[in-house]
Amino acid sequence: MILQRGQPIQFWGKADLGKIVTVLFANQEINATVQKDSAWIVSFKAQKSNAQPQSAFITSGVEKIEIKNILIGDVWLCIGQSNMEWPMIKEMHYKEEIVNSQQPMLRLYNPVYAGKNTFNVSFTDSITQNLTVEKFYKGQWQTCDSNSFKLMSAVGYYFGKRITSELNVPVGVINLSIGGAPLETFICPGILKNSKQFSKKIKENWLSNEELPIWVRERGKQNIGNLKNVPNDEYGNNHSFKPGFAYESGIAPIFNLPIKGILCCQGESNAQEIERVNEYGALSALMVSNYREKWKQPDLPFYFVQISSIDTVKYKSQLWPQFRNEQRKMLQLIPNSGMAVCSDIGFKNDVHPTNKKDVGERLAKWALNKTYHINIIPSGPLPLQAKYKNGKISITFEYSGNNLFAAHGETLKGFSTDGISDCEATIQNKTVVITVKEKPSFVYYGWKSYTDANLVNSEKLPASTFKLKVK
Repeated sequence: MILQRGQPIQFWGKADLGKIVTVLFANQEINATVQKDSAWIVSFKAQKSNAQPQSAFITSGVEKIEIKNILIGDVWLCIGQSNMEWPMIKEMHYKEEIVNSQQPMLRLYNPVYAGKNTFNVSFTDSITQNLTVEKFYKGQWQTCDSNSFKLMSAVGYYFGKRITSELNVPVGVINLSIGGAPLETFICPGILKNSKQFSKKIKENWLSNEELPIWVRERGKQNIGNLKNVPNDEYGNNHSFKPGFAYESGIAPIFNLPIKGILCCQGESNAQEIERVNEYGALSALMVSNYREKWKQPDLPFYFVQISSIDTVKYKSQLWPQFRNEQRKMLQLIPNSGMAVCSDIGFKNDVHPTNKKDVGERLAKWALNKTYHINIIPSGPLPLQAKYKNGKISITFEYSGNNLFAAHGETLKGFSTDGISDCEATIQNKTVVITVKEKPSFVYYGWKSYTDANLVNSEKLPASTFKLKVK
């Protein structure tokens, strides 16, 4: 496993009331007395990065536990849905990446969750028995190699590999993503309940709560809607899609484990109704604020993936341009955040693009720049403003690099003044210029569910979808 460098190192657990627990780690021994709630915790001084394996010895009476092969480095948490969960074995570059998979300084925590890969059918008894906070996630830390990385989040793997190789620091990646999961499951139920804007999301049985995404509720009913004896509470039967359930099962139990930052690849399940689209930024900000408070890290980095690109013929993606734009605006709403754009690598008829290497490495660019302070361009072009003067709209960008380009040497595509029809645009001195007969209210870019928009910077990183008021 990996423990976070530069922060106090904590060990904790449960035992019988009043017992003494002794922890020996890094040549220091600390005792703790088990409290009334059966919990104990000890805290060691922060350590620097250390790639030499260490052990921790935990004893209480005749009971002894040894935790072996501990490295000190940086721990990153992955949350999200299927595009974060997407395993290496199904990733586009898997076969060629096998030779690079022996990464002794990269450690993976990739637990299996109850109901994984079970869709459109009722859960079995063995699944429902594990739909409790204590049993939902099951896994252990593994050293990254050709076997352990097969089922690991490909996005998480490529991110961790890039950070390790650039910094020569041990990296641990915790993957708590869940296929199909709405953002709500990763948010504290108490925080939702006390929110003026989102309290209705948790006031009734979640399977019939119209404040939650329709598709999510439909899938939930397919799994548990006709079952009895499913663990439950006042908000209905437990399920990985239930508001707060992944939070209570996976996030809350590791608040004593300091982390370096959060990676999020989620949104498809929240992008099918306009009400869900319009609230997504505020919902994300609520989640991040709570995480930062609980980890006692007010500047905890939050790097997320903008949803990709897919046609509307076989998928309900009509609102994806609006959703991508709402995600772009999260950069201003959530301090110390970054967004990896991947609309250029979407599949026309598949919600699961298999090129996760670019996604993981684009997230890593944000971390290398903002968290590790390496002088690189972390993002593709992000719009700053659109100005109209003398029959022309001039659009300026952050992260232009040395210049702006149309990818692959093609004609510049993806700009519009009405959000429907493409218009001609040219690049002039790091600025995109559009000639118009009269001033429009807005200018749009990438405003199609499956977009061929192709603006990139000198690092060949793609520009974000946007809708921008013309001044």
